[in-house]
Amino acid sequence: MRLRTLAMRLSKLHPHPCNSVELEQYSTEGDLAARWLSDIAAFGDLIEGCSVVDLGTGNGVLGLGALLMGASSATLIEVDEEACAACANNAADLGLEDRVEIVQAEVDEDTLAKSSADLVITNPPWGKQLERADRPFLEAILSAGVTAHIMHNAGAGHIQSIFEAAGWGVERYGEADLALPAAYAHHSRERGRTRAAFWRLTPP
Repeated sequence: MRLRTLAMRLSKLHPHPCNSVELEQYSTEGDLAARWLSDIAAFGDLIEGCSVVDLGTGNGVLGLGALLMGASSATLIEVDEEACAACANNAADLGLEDRVEIVQAEVDEDTLAKSSADLVITNPPWGKQLERADRPFLEAILSAGVTAHIMHNAGAGHIQSIFEAAGWGVERYGEADLALPAAYAHHSRERGRTRAAFWRLTPP
């Protein structure tokens, strides 16, 4: 699928309901999601017929986008009930419901312990509201033992140290501006931006 077509389809998805500031819930824009998935495919990690897990999926934009790019199946894991409903609606709108498993659950170190996925993609909470909120996501990736791509705060220095200490390969390969709509009462501006970075994590 062409990048522009993918971006257009992902931009039309039902948005993340953004109910919880504590969970740091924001929608990933369709254009950004499409570009990131294209980068993942360029590494050879998102290939025809692969199985994908999207941790903290929100409205499903990354996992569903992976399916549109040729993945055979996607497991979308999300704790928020309304976000799971948005995932289901989006999967149905795209005609992908038969290739999607939506799991309403908190992410912890055991979430992927028995997973047979080929690839993990995640934009976890960055820990702005709750310190170390991203740790269960990082621990889940470590337990899965498969290649993962993560979007996180561009200033995050702990990702490299955690994974290199476990013997993983770590490659930081890009940055982008992440839109922050004024979804919560504490936001003073209609729309803001923050700098995100992307890492490729490969098991030993």
